[in-house]
Amino acid sequence: MRKIYVIHENDEWLIPLRKSLKKINAPFEEWHMHKAKFDYKKKPPEGIFYNRMSASSHSRGHRYAPENTKNLLFWLEERNKRVINDSRALELEISKKEQYIELKKFDIKFPTTYYANNKKEIIE
Repeated sequence: MRKIYVIHENDEWLIPLRKSLKKINAPFEEWHMHKAKFDYKKKPPEGIFYNRMSASSHSRGHRYAPENTKNLLFWLEERNKRVINDSRALELEISKKEQYIELKKFDIKFPTTYYANNKKEIIE
């Protein structure tokens, strides 16, 4: 059985996933993106890579976790590794605007949304 590498930055959110993976005896390893270090000159390990990165990582003190995950996903994708929730999913996770553009492409309804870059624009 292939090993599953779980890419994340929130230990609490992984509690049910850990429990489920252990229940089915699936071999897995967690890569916490605030703590993990990678040597991008080496080949990635064999296995399946499951991205659970959150755009709200900054609210838990993990400011650069999305950027670190982006680098990691490109490293995996360049080497044709199987990535669940790949770099495109991360892009969508980080940008609400990108999410809404994708929803619109598939004619999925969503509330009218306005974009603001700062507090002043929000007030306006």
